[in-house]
Amino acid sequence: MANLKEIRNRITSIGSTMQITSAMKMVSAAKLKKAQDAITAMRPYSSKLTELLQSLSATLEGDAGGAYSEQREVSKVLLVVVTSNRGLCGGFNSSVIKETLLTIEQKYSNSTVELLTIGKKGDAILSKDFKVIDNNISIFDELNFDNVAVIAEKLMQLFVDGSYDKIELVYNRFKNAATQIPTVEQFLPIKPVEGENVNTNLDYLFEPSKEEIVLELIPKSLKTQLYKSIRDSFAAEHGARMTAMHKATDNAKDLRDDLLLKYNKARQAAITNEILEIVGGAEALNN
Repeated sequence: MANLKEIRNRITSIGSTMQITSAMKMVSAAKLKKAQDAITAMRPYSSKLTELLQSLSATLEGDAGGAYSEQREVSKVLLVVVTSNRGLCGGFNSSVIKETLLTIEQKYSNSTVELLTIGKKGDAILSKDFKVIDNNISIFDELNFDNVAVIAEKLMQLFVDGSYDKIELVYNRFKNAATQIPTVEQFLPIKPVEGENVNTNLDYLFEPSKEEIVLELIPKSLKTQLYKSIRDSFAAEHGARMTAMHKATDNAKDLRDDLLLKYNKARQAAITNEILEIVGGAEALNN
C-alpha cells in the first residue's frame, strides 16, 4: 500500500505540473500573437528603408556613409548579444550563446572581443569568460523604438570614436512559432553597396541633396535595424516558450498515463493478494 500511495502522490504532482505548463503555453501563445504582428508589420518598413538607402548610396560617388561606413582593420570587436530575461523556452538562449561562441572562435580569434548583452540569460553565462561593457535588462519591460534608439546611439558613438572597429548583432530571428534562426548580422560599419544589386535608375528630384538625405537616413536605418533585431528575438522567445511548454505538457501527460497504468496494475495485484489471503484463511478454517 505504501507503493500505491507513492504512485498516487506522483500522479497528483504531475497533474499540477501539467496545469502550470498548459497555462504558460496559453500565456505565451497570446503574447506571441502580439509580438508576431509587430515584427510582421515592421519588416516591410525596415526593408524599404534599407532599399531606399542602398539606392541613394549607389548613385553617389566616394564615401557616402560618412563616419558610419569607414572600413578599418578589425582589431577590436563588439558583439551585441540578444537573449531573454526568463528561461523555460527550450534552446532559445543556448542557441544564441553557442552562435556567439562560434562567431568569436571562427571569425575573431585574433581580435579583442567585448560584449554588450541584452537580456539576463546571456549576461549570466557570457560574463564569466568575456568582458561585458553593458547589460540592458529592462529593455523588455517597455520595448519601444525610443528605448532601443538610446542603445543604438550608444553603439554608433562607440564606433565613431574608434572604441570598436566592428559591431555585430547576434540574435534569434523569428520564422514561425516552432523555428528560430540564430543570426549574426553586421551593424557597423555599413556594408559597401554594390550598384549592380540595387536599383539606381531613380528619376526623382531630391530636396535637400542626396548626400544630406543619406546622412540623415543612416542613423535612422541603424536604429530601425537594432529595433527589428530585438523585436525578432522577442517574438522568437515567445514562440520557443510556447513550443517548449506544449512539449512539456505532452510529456507530462505521457508520464501520467504510464503511472496510472502502473498504479492500476499494482492496485489489481494488491486486491488479488487480499482475495487469495481470504480464500486461504477460509480453507484453513474449513479444514
